[in-house]
Amino acid sequence: MFLFSKLVWVFGQPLSLAFLFVLLALISGLIRFRAISMLSTGCACVILFVTLYTTAGNYLLQGLEDRFAKPQDPADLQCMIVLGGGFENEVNTVRHGIEMNAGGDRFIETLRLAQKYPQSRILVSGGDGSMSGVYEGDAVMSGRFFPLFGVANERLVEETTSRTTFENAVNTKDLLAAQGLSNCLLITSGYHMPRSVGIFRKLGIDVTPWPTDYRTDGRERLALDFTQPSRNSQNMATAVREWFGLVGYYFAGRTSALYPE
Repeated sequence: MFLFSKLVWVFGQPLSLAFLFVLLALISGLIRFRAISMLSTGCACVILFVTLYTTAGNYLLQGLEDRFAKPQDPADLQCMIVLGGGFENEVNTVRHGIEMNAGGDRFIETLRLAQKYPQSRILVSGGDGSMSGVYEGDAVMSGRFFPLFGVANERLVEETTSRTTFENAVNTKDLLAAQGLSNCLLITSGYHMPRSVGIFRKLGIDVTPWPTDYRTDGRERLALDFTQPSRNSQNMATAVREWFGLVGYYFAGRTSALYPE
């Protein structure tokens, strides 16, 4: 399932689909299937235009981010679950640093809460999600990150083997039981929260959604946008990937609903 999901995404993301249509158009043209060639060219152009020069991706991403609102800080907090995806594991494994990617807010927010609630425990779930499996995961990185800011290692519970969100939840359930922890905050990116909550609910794990790492301002509208094609493309890819996950996990019986709320 892990390898299959990786391969689906390699070929299913918008820019890959556009390339495949261009390739099909070229082959069809060479063998004189003109209608197929023209149709494929048109499909590629539409995908590229919508991905690069409209706010469609931002709008889709915003919908995912708005599904769960972040609550006010609680009066008391006993535990947090933070899902991996915030560190540049390939870089850190080789350079032995603590480099973060766009999802690093997951760990910044966890650090803020950890300092505000010194009695709380932190369960970090995240192994190496690459196809090679040779890199350090986010859970290992967290063991170097949090102590730099005064959070003792004794407060950390590291789940180092998960490669997918489903494995995050399955492995976390066992660790929560072993540590006697329950009713934790679930900290992950806002766009990733619907799928994460659906999986945790399906497994009977009570969590409070705590979204972070917002990529949109909450005021996106469908429109043309020629000013930032790289951002539009990235957000489209992120939104499409998350919807692939929502649909795939739902039909595989891994989430409580197609679009949890």
